[in-house]
Amino acid sequence: MNVVKKNLVKKNVATKLLVLLIPFLILMGCSNQTAQDPGTTEGNSEKSTRLITDMMGREVEVPSEINSIICTGSGALRLVAYADAMDLVVGVEDIDKNQEIKRAYNYIYHDQLKDLPTIGKGGGRGYTAYEEQIITLQPDVILTFYNSDALEQLADKTGIPVVSIATQANLFGEDTNQALQLIGDLLGKEERTEAVIGYLEEYKADLNNRTKDIPENEKPTVYPGAVTYNGARGFAGTYGELGPLKAINAINVADETGQTVGFEVDWEKIQVWDPDYIFLDPGNMNLVNEEYGKKTDYFNSLSAVKEGKVYSMISFNNYSTNLELAIADAYYAGKVIYPEEFADIEIEAKTDEIFTKFLGKGIYQEMKEAGLTFGKITLGQ
Repeated sequence: MNVVKKNLVKKNVATKLLVLLIPFLILMGCSNQTAQDPGTTEGNSEKSTRLITDMMGREVEVPSEINSIICTGSGALRLVAYADAMDLVVGVEDIDKNQEIKRAYNYIYHDQLKDLPTIGKGGGRGYTAYEEQIITLQPDVILTFYNSDALEQLADKTGIPVVSIATQANLFGEDTNQALQLIGDLLGKEERTEAVIGYLEEYKADLNNRTKDIPENEKPTVYPGAVTYNGARGFAGTYGELGPLKAINAINVADETGQTVGFEVDWEKIQVWDPDYIFLDPGNMNLVNEEYGKKTDYFNSLSAVKEGKVYSMISFNNYSTNLELAIADAYYAGKVIYPEEFADIEIEAKTDEIFTKFLGKGIYQEMKEAGLTFGKITLGQ
């Protein structure tokens, strides 16, 4: 009997200790669960978040998993198209509602974009957002090319994380690679964006390797005219350090001015330069032909016009830089200026190859039908 009583006493003590320990164990379990998932709140009602640094050096708190986005400002949606992340886009700017072949990403993805809700007017990098529509859509993140003031305004008005993916719109710029890496990290598209960066580096190296050893004194001079920047331009509209010409180490006479953007040059200066080759945007030939009708003697005094060395360079500046088209422009200019170094290039096939790598589809035939084609230009026709 004594042994039985002793066992009962031990059982009662153990039971009481277990009852006392249960609340403590429950608290420990809750504490461990909270420590393991700092991005959630009670009931897991909020998404986990993380901090990223955007292209303006801002720290932005974004959801760890992003399932919906919108893009604002010139160039943002294009980079998302390169990243093959258009399925995440839930709203679009007015400027991209209508199909435009001069912006290949817009032309190729038109069926997907045309019926999306409108989230802003678009056009440039200033503030053009419709914040009420954006708030209604509640995208996880806004990716933008807005300038700093417009970006902060958008963040303040919507309360939605706004991430700058803005670049300086230069062909083969390092900031383009950085922006693509940021987009890949944000949207879980790292493999795709690394592939796009690889294409950029591949084309950059190929264009440079074909032309880097040509002696300067053997290179012809080139004038890029009727260059589109901030709208259509006539013959005197040119560009310093124009990406496609820089990529093939060409002598762009406009570089002499020290300008690194689009500008209007004095007509007399072009006569002084008297370039060996002239490249014109076929989309602006209505302006050039009108000028030709008024200044026929001027144009006919230029060596490139007299010798039939006027060629097309399709504008790649349309709502910021269309990289795929700028690269195609570089290959065509190289084929014209340095025929031996580019003898293996068939420009129509090369253009479709480039477009397919960046946007999944070649559209050169459609471009030709729209008058955006590579070839010789006869002024006045």
